[in-house]
Amino acid sequence: MSRALDELETLWSDSDLVARCRRVAEALFSLSSGTQHSPTPTREFSACDTTPPLDGRKEICGSSRVERIPFNRPYLVGKELFYISQAVLSGKLSGDGEFTKRCHAFLERRYAAQKVLLTTSCTTALEIAAILCRNEPGDEVIVPGFTFVSTANAFVTHGYKPVFVDIREDTLNMDERLLEAAITDRTRVICPVHYAGVACDMDPILKIARSRGIAVVEDAAQGVEAKYKDRALGTIGDLGAYSFHDTKNFVCGEGGALLVNREDFVERTEIIREKGTNRTQFFRGEAAKYTWLDVGGSYLPSEVLSAFLLAQLEAIDQIQARRAAIFNRYTAGLKPLQDQALIRLPYVPPYASGNNHIFYVLTETPDVRDNLLVFLRERGISAVFHYVPLHNSPAGLRWGRSSGTLKVVERTAATLLRLPMFLEITDEQIDRVVSAVHEFFRR
Repeated sequence: MSRALDELETLWSDSDLVARCRRVAEALFSLSSGTQHSPTPTREFSACDTTPPLDGRKEICGSSRVERIPFNRPYLVGKELFYISQAVLSGKLSGDGEFTKRCHAFLERRYAAQKVLLTTSCTTALEIAAILCRNEPGDEVIVPGFTFVSTANAFVTHGYKPVFVDIREDTLNMDERLLEAAITDRTRVICPVHYAGVACDMDPILKIARSRGIAVVEDAAQGVEAKYKDRALGTIGDLGAYSFHDTKNFVCGEGGALLVNREDFVERTEIIREKGTNRTQFFRGEAAKYTWLDVGGSYLPSEVLSAFLLAQLEAIDQIQARRAAIFNRYTAGLKPLQDQALIRLPYVPPYASGNNHIFYVLTETPDVRDNLLVFLRERGISAVFHYVPLHNSPAGLRWGRSSGTLKVVERTAATLLRLPMFLEITDEQIDRVVSAVHEFFRR
């Protein structure tokens, strides 16, 4: 086994081999899916269609044929396949093996985090946080109305009642000025969401929470590599949650992490994460045997996922440099439309350092957004809207309540459009998107 690993390491030091392995992976994808695959998107669809084909087939409308630009596409940056093969050859594919530990160490070191533990998703990281914050049925968690369902659902699953508040016009984050009015004697948690990798204004949120004995759980699903006043998002509240989902800056398909920023939470976090047992302590030699001690779940990702993720984390600076270039190219190309008050572009306040996770535009009216969405799709560009407001969703009405009106949430949900944003998008494709948006507003 050791010899096989050594041979793999030697082979992988050859940069040409890395490129060849990427081509092999792409060829295997083509064989398994029956479609043609290449390092940059080459799927085509008819310009007369309003939606792109989902199976990769070429469709023709008269003589018009255009290349589809997907909204997102997973990517390989280096040693993903090599590390996966190492994990398989090591004989351990279950959780908390060598690759998981290396991911923990990387994240703790890079973000000066007290304790980081990988989970199967950001959702499950938030579920662990909900358990840690100890509640009685009917206790409340304050969340923004504009967020992914997991922000609320992770707490609802454990008996909390979500209280929805409006968001700020500029950052689209929780409006911290509305928190005081939302707090009751049942409030146990405030859960700020760092939308698009731009920080909430954490100082006033923490001040309010600390004065009332309320826990702060950061939903930093989109916030890996972003900062608030030089502090990594996820490390500021009592707990923080990251996502490594397929659509994030650094991915492993499905995965997440819980950042534990309080010493008194560490031991119980390990127990909850390991099915309510002290198995982690047992393997460290801190217990003679392991047994059931608490509530918990199976929250450990497999070594295959951790191996893939480690390769991505090791290329974090390379990934971020390219995403910054993509974000800046979009900004430069679309700023003239913002100057004409036709659209609004992402805003990063002085206290924040963004991570270029999402590039969106906000239109003046819902009709303009919807028409622009169709216009881009007709030209082979997969732009998409984002969250449907939680406060007036069927589940939100059933299990939660709103604090005040959420007019900014409703307006944002109806006018926001996200543009294609993935590592391998080319400058030519970005320019094509920008040109199409300009063309729409010239009509």
